[in-house]
Amino acid sequence: MQDKYNHTEVERAAHDHWAARDAYRVVEDSNKKKFYACSMLPYPSGKLHMGHVRNYTINDMLTRQLRMQGYNVLMPMGWDAFGLPAENAALKNKVPPAQWTYDNIAYMKKQMQSMGLAIDWSREIATCDPEYYKWNQWLFLKMLDKGIAYRKTQVVNWDPVDQTVLANEQVIDGRGWRTGALVEKREIPGYYLAITDYAQELLDHVQVGNDKATLTGWPDKVRLMQENWIGKSAGVRFAFTHDIQGADGQPIQGGKLYVFTTRADTIMGVTFCAVAPEHPLALHAAADKPELAAFIEECKKGGTTEAELAVKEKEGKPTGLFVTHPITGAQVEVWIGNYVLMSYGDGAVMGVPAHDERDFAFAKKYNLPIQQVVTVDGETFSTDAWQEWYGDKQKCVCVNSGVLDGLAHTQAVDQVAELVAAKGLGEKKTTWRLRDWGISRQRYWGTPIPIIHCADCGAQPVPEKDLPVVLPQDLVPDGSGNPLVKSEAFHAGVVCPCCGKPARRETDTMDTFVDSSWYFMRYCDAKNSEQMVADGADYWMPMDQYIGGVEHAILHLLYARFWTKVMRDLGLLKIDEPFTKLLTQGMVLNHIYSRRTAKGAKEYFWPKDVEHVHDETGKIIGAKLKTEVDSADGLLPVGTAIDYEGVGTMSKSKNNGIDPQELIEKYGADTARLYTMFTAPPELTLEWNDAAVEGSYRFLRRVYNFGAKLLAGNYAAAEAATDGLSDLSQVQFGKDAKALRLEIHTVLKQVDYDYQRMQYNTVVSGAMKMINALEGFKGLDSADGQIAAIEGFGILLRVLYPATPHITHVLWNELGYANKQGDLLDAAWPQVDASALVQDELELVLQVNGKLRGAIRVPAAADKALIEATALAHEEAQKFINGATPKKVIVVPGRLVNIVV
Repeated sequence: MQDKYNHTEVERAAHDHWAARDAYRVVEDSNKKKFYACSMLPYPSGKLHMGHVRNYTINDMLTRQLRMQGYNVLMPMGWDAFGLPAENAALKNKVPPAQWTYDNIAYMKKQMQSMGLAIDWSREIATCDPEYYKWNQWLFLKMLDKGIAYRKTQVVNWDPVDQTVLANEQVIDGRGWRTGALVEKREIPGYYLAITDYAQELLDHVQVGNDKATLTGWPDKVRLMQENWIGKSAGVRFAFTHDIQGADGQPIQGGKLYVFTTRADTIMGVTFCAVAPEHPLALHAAADKPELAAFIEECKKGGTTEAELAVKEKEGKPTGLFVTHPITGAQVEVWIGNYVLMSYGDGAVMGVPAHDERDFAFAKKYNLPIQQVVTVDGETFSTDAWQEWYGDKQKCVCVNSGVLDGLAHTQAVDQVAELVAAKGLGEKKTTWRLRDWGISRQRYWGTPIPIIHCADCGAQPVPEKDLPVVLPQDLVPDGSGNPLVKSEAFHAGVVCPCCGKPARRETDTMDTFVDSSWYFMRYCDAKNSEQMVADGADYWMPMDQYIGGVEHAILHLLYARFWTKVMRDLGLLKIDEPFTKLLTQGMVLNHIYSRRTAKGAKEYFWPKDVEHVHDETGKIIGAKLKTEVDSADGLLPVGTAIDYEGVGTMSKSKNNGIDPQELIEKYGADTARLYTMFTAPPELTLEWNDAAVEGSYRFLRRVYNFGAKLLAGNYAAAEAATDGLSDLSQVQFGKDAKALRLEIHTVLKQVDYDYQRMQYNTVVSGAMKMINALEGFKGLDSADGQIAAIEGFGILLRVLYPATPHITHVLWNELGYANKQGDLLDAAWPQVDASALVQDELELVLQVNGKLRGAIRVPAAADKALIEATALAHEEAQKFINGATPKKVIVVPGRLVNIVV
């Protein structure tokens, strides 16, 4: 063992040992308690970032500590390897996406291994491997057979630059999330998965307060996000009738404009109806009105999310068409609204501006009537400005509503449902915000959809025996759309499985959310070439702990839950939900510095080149360069003022990221791991602090030095000294040794609790308390003191090991602990010795008239009389009593004595 801590040598020795043992290979063992812990599948972007380091260290700490407790623990890893970023990189570098992807995988895997993660690499998967995505295709065909997968034409968001469909959440301010291009709306065919068939079960299992909920191990905020996304609404669907005829001479949509509302009690306040730009009535009206046609075309450029619609400027155009109110018979004007989505409900809404904030804004803008039809006691209605009570259905009572007057919300809804039902125009209905999952993407780098298109037979599934449909790995995107369309090799020799005539393959590939919806189950049977999942999934699933960012709290988790339920219904699984517990770790933040260039562009600066400017209170009010920096405006001198933007998520684009590899090379993986665990609880954000990183390194050096001290004194290496570690009940510990053991075991008790609740920052704090106690121990010159120190240091190594496995592994072996307790990987977790927590003496705070005057020590078994006598005899007490007779003495057991004079 070297005298000084050399992290490079320490970590190399640990890696060599684990590799020689194949230490992390895991097999199913029915005789052990299983625990499956998994971090969310990383995208092989090229390099790990500190968010990865934090995420995987959380997982690793959990894995290692549970293994020491006797669990059979699985911690696998793989790669979310398909997707548009690889295509963009290929376009930029003129190399196939496969080459870029596999190069990145190799580098990132090497980085992970340098972190010392306890990953079972024998289960590694990459979603771009045909042996993986074969099962995407296989299950898709099973879904197709069961009607869960289907093909339909629908209006979609189209990115004209990437030439692909975007999901609503990929459209930001009407532009593609990657290209920034104005998104168009197009009508194209594609494949969909009927996730809405599972909407009720998906809601029941996650809904907070639902007695059917099973996901109680998830954060409530995530459960609420899922509940809102699923979006169950109970209301009334009814029709406004009309006789507007289409080109065929028949009433459009059967002469009924349907809407759905949860506020049927406000039906008498309808003053207009608004339809989506793609609605048949809108298109009919625009046929001979150029201004309407132009407005509809403009709306097509705004692929939008619901969240975006909530803040978007509401715009509309009157169609000149009218429909008939189902109860009053009044004529209601039809408008085209840019805030109405054809994909939601019937693509039309009833406008009740008096009691819907969106409709209110629309009506005020276009001077439409606003008619009050509900009221709340004690409130006054005005059309001047919107007030929250206008839309409060719980307190509202109908007014100005004829037969509904005086009815509360629920009664009025029931009455409206009866009235429209009697006319054959509607009924009560439950609707869902959730929409079926469109999985077709007009991209190259993804799972080929296993469909063959025949001119005679139409779309035909690829026979199961011909799976996988292998994606060519040598194509290079050129920016002109999906290269599969032009790949003769991809289409060569394809015949219709139905008639045998020449045909063409489907060139759309699957949404990459498909890949990540079940990878965690493939880890369980990663090398099974005959089955998608098998005995491994029966053993390991459901996953006991899932760890990942909250940014995946909706779609990824929702799709994974849906995929699991489909696999269950197809007889592949025996579980309802994939993830028992969920931890959403906080982001890693760093300071952001920038300036505007002479041309108005923004450029960012690395924190290492910057120092803060503070005001008189120490608050950061700005920043300046502490080194010369080459910028777009030339060389900037030291002292140049730049803008301080506060802290934000680490990002390459903002030059505020920290390269884990540089950190590992300078301080070691153990320091990187320790820092990310100690600085903040796992679920909270972590603000980067270079000084704290150095502090973590100094702490590890202290641990190493204390181990070296024990070894140099021949305390731990001597066999005689370690004999007593297995049973300390016969050892007669002196006062100092007892005090040390009390401190160590008291901290251990807290650490046990902190491990259970995954509060790893306080686990590290506990380790720091232990090293403080060991370094301050004065009894190393006695036999009992040596045993107490050896025991305490052995506990410290095991407590610290899940966070910093390299240094603790080396110290454990060098000091001889492995001789008695085996490899640290599988050493038994330390147990709190109850006898060590029994104190011979207690220290009590001494007060006189409530003010601190010192402390006294009394036997642990001292009665009240002895405690009072000891307090009164203390010299500090005598000084302040000054010969007077105390009025009373208050004893708070175990804490303090207060003498009242």
